[in-house]
Order: sequence, then C-alpha cells, then structure tokens
Amino acid sequence: MAKKNTIFICQNCGAHYSKWQGKCDSCGEWNCIVEEIENNDDFSKINTKKEGRIIDFVPLKGTMQTYARLQTGIKEIDRVTGGGLVPGSVILVGGDPGIGKSTLLLQVCAGLASQSEGKDCYYISGEEAIDQVRIRANRLGLAESPVNLASATNVHNIITTLEKTEAKIVIIDSIQTMYLDEIESTPGSVGQVRACAYELIKLAKRKGFVLFLVGHVTKQGEIAGPRVLEHMVDTVLYFEGERGHHFRILRAVKNRYGATDEIGVFEMQDKGLVEVENPSALFLAERQGNISGSCVFAGIEGSRPLLVEIQALVSPSGYSSPKRAVVGWDSNRLSMILAVLEARCSMNFSAHDVYLNIAGGLKISEPAADLAVAMAVISALTNKALPADMVVFGEIGLSGEIRSVTQANLRLKEAQKLGFASAIIPPVFGKDKKEKGLKNYDLSCYEIGNVHRLINWFN
Repeated sequence: MAKKNTIFICQNCGAHYSKWQGKCDSCGEWNCIVEEIENNDDFSKINTKKEGRIIDFVPLKGTMQTYARLQTGIKEIDRVTGGGLVPGSVILVGGDPGIGKSTLLLQVCAGLASQSEGKDCYYISGEEAIDQVRIRANRLGLAESPVNLASATNVHNIITTLEKTEAKIVIIDSIQTMYLDEIESTPGSVGQVRACAYELIKLAKRKGFVLFLVGHVTKQGEIAGPRVLEHMVDTVLYFEGERGHHFRILRAVKNRYGATDEIGVFEMQDKGLVEVENPSALFLAERQGNISGSCVFAGIEGSRPLLVEIQALVSPSGYSSPKRAVVGWDSNRLSMILAVLEARCSMNFSAHDVYLNIAGGLKISEPAADLAVAMAVISALTNKALPADMVVFGEIGLSGEIRSVTQANLRLKEAQKLGFASAIIPPVFGKDKKEKGLKNYDLSCYEIGNVHRLINWFN
C-alpha cells in the first residue's frame, strides 16, 4: 500500500506548508494550520490530446429564462436577495457567533413552510441536536410550523435523503460541520468544506431547490474556509451587528440575481428578529439634539437611504501620541480628514485625542460621510452644537474641496420625510447641474465647496 503523504494547510487562507508552524505567514493567523492528506494525483497522466466535443456559441441577444422567485414573507430578506429567492440558487450566510444566523434562517424556513404546508422545506442542523432547535422554535413561536427538521453531518446521507424529496428550500447549518467519508481530514478543514459544498451545490442545481449554507467567520470577519467557497455560491450574505445593540444588518456582498451592497435591517427582540421598515427613524430615536460633537449623516446603503448619527469626542491628550479611536468607520479615513482640517483650516488636533462613533452599531463605508465626520469633529473641538434639524453629506478631497456624491435627491427626500429642515451638501457643477440638480424640497440646502467654509458654522 502506497504511503500517504501529509501536508499542512491554513484553515483561513488555504496556504500550504511542508511542516506545522504556529502562525500562518500568509494571513497572520495563529493556530490555524492543520495536517491533511496530500492529493497525490499524477496530472502528467492526463491525456491532453483526447478530442472533446465542439461547444455551441450563441449571440448575446436572444430569449432569456425568467425566474419565478419565492417570496419568503420577510420583506427585508426579499429586498437583499433581489426580490425573492431564485430556485436553484445557493446562498452563503456568514456572521459572528451568536449574532442570530440560525434564528433568522429558522424564521425563513418556517415562513416558507407555512405557505407550502411544510412538504418541501428542510432544516438540517449539524451543530445542534433536534431538541435544541425545538427550544429555539418554541421561543420564537414557531413550534407549530411544518418544518422538516433533522440533525445530520454526513453529506452522503443528506444527499441520498434529499434525492427522494421534492425540496424547494434546504438549510445546512453549518457547512463547517459537514463531512465526506472520502476526505481524510476533520470536518471544517479546507478540503472537507470545499468538497461538501461542491456536492451540495451540484444537487441543488440539479434538483432546483434553494440551498442556504451557514458559514463561520474568522477574527477578521471573513467566512472561514477556502476562498473558493464564496466563488462557488450565487449569493453571499453577511449578518452584522454588535452584541450590545439590538440592531442587526443583513448585507449582500455578492448576488448573481440582484444588486450588491443591499442591506436589510432587523431588530433583535424576545420573539426573534423583527424587520425594520423605517431604519432611519429607529437609528435616530435616542438622539439628543443641541449636543456638541453630534451630526446626522444622510447615507445610502444599496438602494435605501439611511440617516444615522455620527458622534465625535475631542479631549486633551496626556500622551505624546494622541489616541484615535473609531467604531463603525474607517480609521484611516478619519486620519485623512484630521490631516486635511489641520493643513487647510489651521486646526490643531496634535494635542487632542479623537473618538468617533457611528451610533446604533452600523458600519459605514461610503466616502459621502467625510463631510459629516468633519462637522462632528469640529463641533466637538469648538464645543458648539450643530442645528438639531440639519443633515450633512459630501466627500472631502486632500486639497480641501468638497466633492459631489450620488443620489443626493434620495438622501434629501429621506431627510425631509423625517422632519429635517436644512442640509449642508456639496455643490453641483457644470453641465450636469440640470441632470443632477436638486429638486424642490422644503429643506434649506447650503452648498459648500471647500472645508474653509465649515468654520463659519461655528463662529
């Protein structure tokens, strides 16, 4: 019998090593390198001269297949997935432990099962026993939902069972607990995750059911396992939120059947996750007006306008290197904004600690928040409050100019709906003014082209 060679593979990034080591040189993670059986296939034996069949090419223009989407009954999920679930699609859901992934998918499965009398909705848990899932169902008030529930980890058994059903939706919780007998490594390893996902995806495409795969995440917030897993699936959803907050954000980072960067907002309650139809009002519900360091930012998440409060605190530093602490925003971008204010507005932050927080636990990535961050920081430094009924948005360049952003009308419309009376916005220049020009709103819009003019609001 031939000797089996072993190789050491990082479970986070898939890097290969000839011997075990504590830290992965590729991704920098500790204690993530696991021994696995090396694939000894001799690729030199592949017959590259073997003739295949000729493939057919078609023009771009032609008849297209229309997809009858399944409506989950949860509007926020339908929004994020592009209008509903497409039969035969595979959706990967990632998130921190305890954030509510299993709760959300159990609610989805129960909702769809109630519509179809439970004949085609299957929930397979590899992490929890059946009684544990039943306890969660009782807490959520879903005990009477006709869901087909099982606890299994062997992929061959799962495939054999699903082959004899007319499943429409299958939930695997989670892919890191599944295993194939042919792969000589532990469940959750790179080889097992890749092989198990491939077999389940192949079955979903052939049978035409919607497959949900729950994935664990690393310390950096990325889905654990091989990166190819995200390329194999049709949709990748991240479930975000802070444990100290009751808000949860479902964000689409990849979607072959809809728009990316779309979000759904939920609130964690005793009876499970409840969708939030007006997240702007919820994020601003506890806001206190006329407080220095507070500024309301009118942002866009996907196709949805969202108003959030940006809070800043500037205090004298007792150290030679002042502290910069950021929650919910890019710390490098804050450093850039502070450098612009120092260079272009002669403001001094070198002797001050600066703290920045996006209230509500939301994470913002768009550059349109630059102007709101600058206003909040200046307000905290001067100890002068902005008007409580004002919203701000705009991007700041290194030369101090304020650049225009997309969908300004949508941002102002949301602000007007929530009762705001004024807005500080970037100017609209040139030939695009007629196309991008602001519609008639009841808000007083102040166009600012350079950061120099920001100081006027605090004099």
